Amino acid sequence: MLKIKHTLCPSCSVGCGINVVLNEGEIVGTFPYKRHPINAGKNCLNGKNSIDYYLNKFKKAIVSNHETDIDTAISDLSKELNSIDSSSVTILCLGNNSVEEIEAIKNFAESKNYNIAFYADDLKDFKEVASYEEVANASSVFVIGDLLYENPLIGRRIVHAKQKGAKVYALGKSEKSVTFNIADETFNSSVQEFLNAIESKIDESSVIVFNYVDSKEDLDKLESIKCKVLPVFSNSNSKGTFDFVESKSLDEIVELLENTKALLVFDDVVDKLDYDFTRISKLISFACCENDTTKISDIVIPIKTWLEQDGSFVNAMGEVQNFSSVIESDNLSIIEIIDKLNE
Repeated sequence: MLKIKHTLCPSCSVGCGINVVLNEGEIVGTFPYKRHPINAGKNCLNGKNSIDYYLNKFKKAIVSNHETDIDTAISDLSKELNSIDSSSVTILCLGNNSVEEIEAIKNFAESKNYNIAFYADDLKDFKEVASYEEVANASSVFVIGDLLYENPLIGRRIVHAKQKGAKVYALGKSEKSVTFNIADETFNSSVQEFLNAIESKIDESSVIVFNYVDSKEDLDKLESIKCKVLPVFSNSNSKGTFDFVESKSLDEIVELLENTKALLVFDDVVDKLDYDFTRISKLISFACCENDTTKISDIVIPIKTWLEQDGSFVNAMGEVQNFSSVIESDNLSIIEIIDKLNE
């Protein structure tokens, strides 16, 4: 018997809704969630394929490249952590954990006196940001990054603004940027040069949408400009993570890693950060399925996907979005694993 259950897409910070299709209690696909206020049934390829996290999930824990049961892996992890000075243990998050999980991770780090770091694409938390509707109704939209390709449901709002007569100015890293196809003017400069070039064109009804910067100075410049901005993060709960953990730049994280003997990671950091993680003495991954980081990890602890638990994300415009479990699971959640480590 087919059932359809609503949930959120975990692929970026936009916060789109998706429908998950179950047949006889097993997840078999996705289906457009046409009543969702953010994406109205439209999903990018990452959203459609997000169920792969569940379909490819780990069945066993892994210790030293050998499968084992979860209790043995947690016991081995506990022994490893107890043998290392707490100042040499670092927890690294990228913004893909739910609000509830990141709160538990932060409390765990503080209780053990571990270092904790959060990487947010070198972006920052702007307290006042543009809503998606403000993007769609802007008089002019200034785009940093290929939003139409990388965050297409935000790109859709930019297209709507263009259809209503807005001017679109786009900065890209490549001449092949999809966003360039709808832009009135395109740039291949630094972010700072782009902001200086377009500053005279900005008014209070303009919006700047961006998913990368070159430097902290770019963020300072964006904050000083007299219009609303919308940073779009690559991970689902970066905006919510700022409330619990201070973000660090890539350089700051690399400096911290140089003094780390045991690293606990909650995402695919190898894919995100330019660092040789094989230099870490003990690399521990908490992951639902295989990724580049788990392949080089000493210990892999399987965790529930977002489909198997209740929780919440905070999307790019600051809205808290709740999601509910769509399927039962024998895997432990991050919160349940932390409880076991605290025993």
